[in-house]
Amino acid sequence: MTFETVIGLEVHAQLQTQSKLFCGCATEFGSPANTRTCPVCLGLPGSLPVVNKRAVEMAIRTGLALNCTVRPTNQFARKNYFYPDLPKGYQISQYDQPICENGWLEFKKNGTPRRVRIRRAHLEEDAGKNSHAGVKSFVDLNRAGTPLIEIVTEPDLCSAEEVVSYLKSLRDVLMYIDVCDGNMEQGSLRCEPNLSLRPAGSGELGTKVELKNINSFKFVKDAIDYEIKRQTKVLTEGGTVHQETRLWDIERSQTVVMRSKEEAHDYRYFPDPDLVPLDIPDEWVDELRSTIQELPKDRHQRFLKDYGLPDYDAGVLTSSRALADYFEGCVTCFPEPKLISNFIMSEFLRELHQSGTAVESSPVSPERLVGLLRLVHDETISLKVAKEIFPELYAGDKSAAQLVEEKGLRQLSDEGELRALIDAVIEQHPAQVTQYRGGKETVLGFLVGQVMKRSGGKANPQKVNVLFKTRLSQ
Repeated sequence: MTFETVIGLEVHAQLQTQSKLFCGCATEFGSPANTRTCPVCLGLPGSLPVVNKRAVEMAIRTGLALNCTVRPTNQFARKNYFYPDLPKGYQISQYDQPICENGWLEFKKNGTPRRVRIRRAHLEEDAGKNSHAGVKSFVDLNRAGTPLIEIVTEPDLCSAEEVVSYLKSLRDVLMYIDVCDGNMEQGSLRCEPNLSLRPAGSGELGTKVELKNINSFKFVKDAIDYEIKRQTKVLTEGGTVHQETRLWDIERSQTVVMRSKEEAHDYRYFPDPDLVPLDIPDEWVDELRSTIQELPKDRHQRFLKDYGLPDYDAGVLTSSRALADYFEGCVTCFPEPKLISNFIMSEFLRELHQSGTAVESSPVSPERLVGLLRLVHDETISLKVAKEIFPELYAGDKSAAQLVEEKGLRQLSDEGELRALIDAVIEQHPAQVTQYRGGKETVLGFLVGQVMKRSGGKANPQKVNVLFKTRLSQ
């Protein structure tokens, strides 16, 4: 029997508010353990939560960007369970009245468009963080109470590759609208796949297993691939897949049981008595809708149409709003989109990666980069030279023109001077000239090389090729 995989996703995205969901504690990452807490996020008796309006706005904007319906009335609920990193003994979340529902997100897998239905996107507070060292365990509650948007899909995905493509597209959208920084290493974006197998062609869902809190595209792919193999083996051997929650063990590259999977009734949801329902007027939704800028998919299509870029280039350049803005800043100054695109995707992104610098913090402004590429376009320097001096342009304050003049890198493009060099080479190498005129065209490379040698590498090789062919045909 062959099986097919069915996957639904729960994604937890931390919202970029300055304070927590129900109190004024800062959400800043990296503070010393348990220094960003107060009676509210510690769940001390007598403390009362107050909803962070900014978090509600970000949740609405997320729903709109994901084509969801925003519910005019939604309710916070208590989700009861007991872990050391949950100081109240319950998590404030949303249950039967989420803030956003019934949306969808389009993405591409290997160039083929796919659409995933989004069941709901709701607000909830984050838990703290447990860490373990030998026989000791520690709890840091700085993260407790940080606002999350949980985005739940329908079971529309069928492979690890599709899941990763969807996650990357979702991450791009969240970062474009400035609701999440997308930093998976810091836990700002975490994924929980729900995966099951069923006989190929069957319409019924199998027993699902949840993979908990994965914070890397690679680990998501590895965990899903492993779990597919594990469940296939169990079913092929006549066994039963148990509904449970499993963790991805990085060291052993396998999933391990964490606990049996709870159902909704196990959490004993009920409306939070300390929080009134949220009423969201249509006018507020329309106001927030107007703040959503061009999304990645739309910008991708515009780059194809307006700039004539290949699909790959447009995909890279629109992968972050900052990079797309940088590219368009360059094109505004210098309308040579393909030359700019090639240089950004190679030299520019390489320097950013090596220096650990964000696009928006680049020391090379669009104007400075364009200054370098203009010299290539007007044949003052070759593209090879531009690539060689770019690291120095990136690390210093000098303009491209200054670096070219100081280093004597100006390309020799004067046709009179080039003809004189060509004539000298023809006179010095009559045998090779005879071979070329006899049909051995590969000799041209040798002759052009001699011109480059005589010019100290400064001759424009494209012009030398054209002029040499003209001269030898006479």
